Amino acid sequence: MLDFRLKVFYAVGRNLSFTKAASELFISQPAVTKNIKELESQLGIRLFDRKAGRIALTKAGQLLMARAEEMTALYQKLEFELGVLKNQYTGELHLGASTTAGQYLLPAVLAKFHRAYPDVQLSLKNGNTESIENAVLAAEIALGVVEGMKHHPLLKYTPFMKDEIVAITHAKSKFAIRESLTLADLKEMPIVCRERGSGSLEVLEDALHSKEMDLSGLKVVMMLGSTEGIKSFLENYDCIGFVSIAAIARELNRGDFKIIELPEMEILRHFYFVHLQGIPDGLAQTFLDFSLHRYNQRL
Repeated sequence: MLDFRLKVFYAVGRNLSFTKAASELFISQPAVTKNIKELESQLGIRLFDRKAGRIALTKAGQLLMARAEEMTALYQKLEFELGVLKNQYTGELHLGASTTAGQYLLPAVLAKFHRAYPDVQLSLKNGNTESIENAVLAAEIALGVVEGMKHHPLLKYTPFMKDEIVAITHAKSKFAIRESLTLADLKEMPIVCRERGSGSLEVLEDALHSKEMDLSGLKVVMMLGSTEGIKSFLENYDCIGFVSIAAIARELNRGDFKIIELPEMEILRHFYFVHLQGIPDGLAQTFLDFSLHRYNQRL
């Protein structure tokens, strides 16, 4: 129902890239350029500044971008409401998830949701907790799943599922002989953990603070941007890593890694759905309700 040229403009405006817009819309880059030129000709004003291989929205482009966002949201809402009247759920739902949730926990929910609502087009953005919250604030995604709760005043957080962060080492590491560590032992261990801005690190730091400890008091040899990176690092270096137990389940079953218990400190966290304050529109609320119901049934 939306004018295709407006849809192309919206994709270019969000990505500030003709190439990315073409990939997103499954059309060629020349087709993107053609539609933008036709729209600029129709409106009689330039929408993008093009300099040194980069593009930026003009003042007219910024105005149209704001209105395009409103029209896109209204169209998606209309599409959903019409689908409900016909007992059909159609439309696009842009989701986001922090690294652990997006890689290890959410795919099973997505598969079951797609089976129940095959006409809904889903997309999933991955990033750390901070980047997903920013994507919700920027209206790039309708709903996110994040680790921990920042209490951002413009965001609403709904508890989704629990998780545990565990200390692990590779089965061939010299530390694999250890069954447990005291907090005093932990201070002497080389450690690899997630990067700043990640929910995993935030939860680890909260647990340490509860024991009057600080990350600066540990021997952190590396901070990495993904759990897979931590696992690869542990395969090649004798140290302790902190990861979600959901992210290491297969490797534990194969005997590749070993959990080292921390009897004095339990590192638990919640995953939360996050969206802008208020009730999520249409499909976002449907996905949230579906996920909570399925998780309560253990998927």
